[in-house]
Amino acid sequence: MSAEPRTVAPPVAVPPAAAVAHRPLDLTLLAVAIAGVSFSAPLIAATAAPALAIAFWRNAMAVGVLTPFVLRRNLGELRRMGRRSLLLSVAAGATLALHFGLWLPSLSMTSVATSTALCTTTPIWTTIILRIRGHRPPRMVWAGTLLAVVGVIILTGIDMSTDTRALGGDALALGGGIAAAAYVLLGAEVRRTASTTAYTYICYSTTAAALLVACLVSGASLGGYSGETWLKLVALTVAAQLLGHSLLNRVVHGLGPSTTSTAILLETPGAALIAALWLGQTPPAMAYPALGVILAGLALVILADRKSSPVPADLPATPGGA
Repeated sequence: MSAEPRTVAPPVAVPPAAAVAHRPLDLTLLAVAIAGVSFSAPLIAATAAPALAIAFWRNAMAVGVLTPFVLRRNLGELRRMGRRSLLLSVAAGATLALHFGLWLPSLSMTSVATSTALCTTTPIWTTIILRIRGHRPPRMVWAGTLLAVVGVIILTGIDMSTDTRALGGDALALGGGIAAAAYVLLGAEVRRTASTTAYTYICYSTTAAALLVACLVSGASLGGYSGETWLKLVALTVAAQLLGHSLLNRVVHGLGPSTTSTAILLETPGAALIAALWLGQTPPAMAYPALGVILAGLALVILADRKSSPVPADLPATPGGA
C-alpha cells in the first residue's frame, strides 16, 4: 500500500514593503518622535549649560533610564548579540556623538538659520549613501527628498557668508548632517535583528562616553547648574532622546531610512511653532508654507516606498518588544 501523498502548504506570500512599513502604529509613533525632537532646539536654547554638556547629559540620563529595563528584559539579548550588530551599534553611537559634536559648535560660528538648513540635508545624504551601496531609490524619493529640503530652506534661509569663521561653521553643520545620515542608516541595519532597547542602550552609551571625552577635552562644565537647568535637562532627555530618538530607532525598521530621515525635517517647523507657544518667539511668516512644502516632499517619499518591491523572503525578523 503506497504512502498517502503529503499535502504541501502553499508558500506564504511575503507582504510588500508598504504593508509592513506603513502600519498606522509606525506612522503614529513617527509623529510622536517628531514632536519629541522638535522640543530639542527650544529646550537647548532655554538651558543654561554648555552645548556639549547638554548633549552628554541627555544621552547619559537616557542610559540611566534604560538600564533597569535592559537588566530585566534585554540582558540575554545583549549577551547573544552578534559581533557585527554590536560593532554597528557602537558605530551608530559614535556617529551620533559626531553629529552633536559638529552641529552644536557650528551654531556659534555661523547663523542659526544657515546651520539648521545645512544640518538638515540628512535625507539627501541618506539617499546618496543608499545609492552608493547599490540600492536604487525611485525618482520619486529623490524628488520628495529635495522638495522637503527646499521647505526647510524656505523656512530658515541660507545666508552664506565669505567670513572664514562662518564658512568653518557651515562646514561643521554640513558634516553634522552627513553624520546624522550615517546614524540613521546604521540604526536601520542593526534594527533588522535587534530590539530597539538593546540597540539604543549600546548606541546611547557609546554616544555618552564619546561626548564625555569631548567635554573633558574642551573644558565644558558638567555640573554646578541650577535646579531649573537640571529640570530642563531631564525634560530634554524625556522628550528629545527617549521619545524622539528612541522612537525614530523603533520605526526605522518598518518605515525605512528614506522616510524616517525625510520626516525628521519636520523638526524645524515643529521647533519654530513650539518656540512661539513656549518662548513667545513669533514664528517666521514662511513657517506654515514651509511646513506644507516639507509635508508634500514627505508624502512623495512615502508614496514611492509604497510602490517599492516586496520585502525579501530572507529579511530577518525583528525581535518583539521595544
